[in-house]
Amino acid sequence: MEDCLFCKIIAGEIPSNKLYEDELCYAFYDIDPQAPVHFLVVPKTHIKSADELTEENAGVVAHIFVVISKLSKELGLENGYRIVNNCGQDGGQTVGHLHFHVLAKRCLAWPPG
Repeated sequence: MEDCLFCKIIAGEIPSNKLYEDELCYAFYDIDPQAPVHFLVVPKTHIKSADELTEENAGVVAHIFVVISKLSKELGLENGYRIVNNCGQDGGQTVGHLHFHVLAKRCLAWPPG
């Protein structure tokens, strides 16, 4: 999709701090981190949101979760992390490309402790 921010990042048209890349997905650090570790993982195929998942394209989500598990081990996130997906305008989605935020290295539990 030519006007999609994340498609442009994947294509290298917009710079990013790449963390991981394979044939199915791309991971990069968030430019406005909400935790000491905050990265996004996006499918390389343009899927607008979780509402556009089908039997045919849903496998990429399983792959993304495997990648998140691998990256969490590499980054030493042994105390845990949060995975966030916003879906649609009311769900807080600001970029129309399916993506998962991974936040860690601070307590995200409520109540803390």
